[in-house]
Amino acid sequence: MVVPLTGRVIAAVVGGLLVILAARSVIGTIIVPRPTGSWLIRSVDKAVDAAYKMATKPIKEYRTRDRVLASEAAVILLVQLIAWLGLFFIGFALLMWPFVHGGITIAFTTVGPAVWFIGDSTASGVGERAIQDCAGLTGLVVVTLQIAYLPTLYSAFNRRETDIALLNARAGVPSWGPELLARTHYALGSGSSTIDTLPDLFAQWERFAADVAESHTTYLPLVRFRSPRPLSSWVIAMLSVLDAAALFLALSPKIAPEVPARLCLRSGFICLTDIARGMRLKVPEAPDPDEGISLTYEEFLDAVARMEKVDFPIERPPEQAWPEFVGWRVNYEQAAYAIAYAIDAVPALWSGPRKWPHKPIPPIRPAAGRPPK
Repeated sequence: MVVPLTGRVIAAVVGGLLVILAARSVIGTIIVPRPTGSWLIRSVDKAVDAAYKMATKPIKEYRTRDRVLASEAAVILLVQLIAWLGLFFIGFALLMWPFVHGGITIAFTTVGPAVWFIGDSTASGVGERAIQDCAGLTGLVVVTLQIAYLPTLYSAFNRRETDIALLNARAGVPSWGPELLARTHYALGSGSSTIDTLPDLFAQWERFAADVAESHTTYLPLVRFRSPRPLSSWVIAMLSVLDAAALFLALSPKIAPEVPARLCLRSGFICLTDIARGMRLKVPEAPDPDEGISLTYEEFLDAVARMEKVDFPIERPPEQAWPEFVGWRVNYEQAAYAIAYAIDAVPALWSGPRKWPHKPIPPIRPAAGRPPK
C-alpha cells in the first residue's frame, strides 16, 4: 500500500515534533542548570524503577537487594540515552519519509546509519542528505553530551559520599540522630566531650543540604545513586543530622547552638522537600504541625535513654521536650520518609516504612570505652 503524499507530510510534522521534544529533553536535562521536569526522563525513571521493583520483589534480605539496586542509576542513564537516540531516530525517519521513494522502511534505513554511526547510506537528494546530516550531527552531539555529563554526576556523588563517610564515625552505620549526639558527647571513650564541635557540624550540613538540593534536583538520577557501603544512604544521613539538631534544641536549649542548628534544619527541610517534589512524590509544601509525626513517643524515650547512658547533658524531661521535637520534625519527616521509601534506602531507625517490611537496623556500635568527665 502506497501512502499518499499528504499522509507522509502529516507523518513528517509528527516527526518534527518528536525531534523537538527529544531536543528539549536533552537540553533541559544536560545543559540547562536548573530542574526542567522532562517528561521523558520521568518516564524512563518510572520504567526502570518498575523493572527493578519486579526484580527485587523476591529478595527479602536487604544487603542482597542493595547489591541489585546499586546498578539502577547506571541503567537509568543508559536507558535515558537510548530513549533520546530512539526518539531522534523515529523523528528524523518520519521527516525523511516524504523525500524518499518507497515505504517507511526506506526512510528508516536511510536515517539509521547516520543516527547509529554505522556508515553511510544511499541518500541522494538535497532534502534527504540534509535530514541525514542533521540526524548524524544530532546523534553525535547527544552521545558526546552524555559522556561529558558523567563527570558532573560523579563529582556531585563524590562530594556527597565524602561527607557521609565522615559522618559515619559520629552517627553510626546506619546513621541515627540520637546516636550522633551520644557519640559526639562520648568522643570515642576519650573521656572528654566534643559537643562544642556540633556548631561546625551543623554548619557543614547546612551547606551539604544546599549542595544536594541543587545537584539532585538538577540531575535527578543522582537521587538513586547508592552509597558504596550497603548500610549508608544520603537521605538517612541527612535525616540523622536533622534529628540530632531537633533533639538538641528540644532537650538542651541552653547549651544547644541555636542558630547553626536552626539553619541546618531549615536548609535540610528545603532540600528534602525540593527533591521529593522533583521526584513527583506526594509531600505537602508546608506541613501542618497539627497533624503530628509518625515517630512515637516510646521511640523518643528510647533515644533519650541512649543519650542518658553516656551522660549527655539533658536539661528538660522528655515529656516537656517532646512537643518541641515534634514541632521540628513535622517539617521534614514526610519528605524524608517518602524519599527513603521510593529509593528503598537502608531501613535505619526513625526512617519510616519500606516497600518490603524489614526490621529497623540499629547503628553498629564500637566497644565501650571511658565515658566523658
